[in-house]
Amino acid sequence: MSRFSATTESEAVVAAERSRIWAVLTDPVLLPRLTPLLKKIETDGASWRWHLVGLSVLGVGISPVFTEKMTFDAGDGDGHRIDYTHAPPPGVRESTGAEGWYVLTDEPGGTRLAISLGLSVELPLPRLAAPAVTAVMKETMQRMGDRFSANLLRHLGVPAR
Repeated sequence: MSRFSATTESEAVVAAERSRIWAVLTDPVLLPRLTPLLKKIETDGASWRWHLVGLSVLGVGISPVFTEKMTFDAGDGDGHRIDYTHAPPPGVRESTGAEGWYVLTDEPGGTRLAISLGLSVELPLPRLAAPAVTAVMKETMQRMGDRFSANLLRHLGVPAR
């Protein structure tokens, strides 16, 4: 088994109030409807267990399930920052995990939404496959991000900028 990792960051100004975007990002039922490849999220307090659909990476099939400790900083009540870090339950080994954050700040005409996502996965592939695996991971994360962004804007009823 080898561990492979990829990271992506993005930001955009969304023509919606911060509280409306915060409501989406903190809703474990709505997020899977807006996020491609995300099947469901199970919650237990600050622990969120993310279930992705089956994926194939260089011919290796995986169905990632991983647990994240979510930290919600509501700031003034309208939502400011969400941090998440991989935190499997005691005694549980997960081969996939994520680390990252969302930051929401007021901007003229809307809210600046900045996102950072780092994903790591263990696969039964040689370490020499890292360039190809990382490229597939980055491309998949980019497509997921683009589709999530379009779905979020459609859900909020706001135009893309």
